[in-house]
Amino acid sequence: MTVAGKMRQYQVVGRHRATEEHPNPEAYRMIIFAPNPVIAKSKFWYYLHQFRKMKKTTGEILDCVELHEKNSRIVKNYGIWLRYSSRSGTHNMYREFRDLTLTGAVSQLYDEMAGRHRTRPRSIQIIRTATVKAADLKRPNGMQFAKRKVKFPLPHQVAAAKRDQKALSDRTFTTQRPSTCLG
Repeated sequence: MTVAGKMRQYQVVGRHRATEEHPNPEAYRMIIFAPNPVIAKSKFWYYLHQFRKMKKTTGEILDCVELHEKNSRIVKNYGIWLRYSSRSGTHNMYREFRDLTLTGAVSQLYDEMAGRHRTRPRSIQIIRTATVKAADLKRPNGMQFAKRKVKFPLPHQVAAAKRDQKALSDRTFTTQRPSTCLG
């Protein structure tokens, strides 16, 4: 599985194919993160085969729907419990992210796991996700933004007059470096 762009959240419902012995078999529902519905269905069969004696050839997909978040205008803290396989074994992990949507936080997770741990997307299994209150945050990176009055200082800025110059004007090249300290 490749992660191209943003991950999406899908609800996939499937069951054993109906037979004369079992005309109405039990249905199973999973919430799965994947870039498209084809990969979501594939991951559904992968996980279901681990839990039940069932696979794609003996079952059927009843429904595959993309889930959208109701309020995606407020930044929230998300906690994600996951399991991933590395070169040395299988590891459990808890991560916290700040994002507007859960799918954005999961996309951050895949990017960060690839960068920090060299983990491939196929070896990451998301166990659980939750919205975390600011008081319940555990990681210092998320705590620093959870305060009431967060300030973002801009210590170094290039003067705005330099940005408006035309290319190759008489002041394009100068012998002095720009002063970016405002304090």
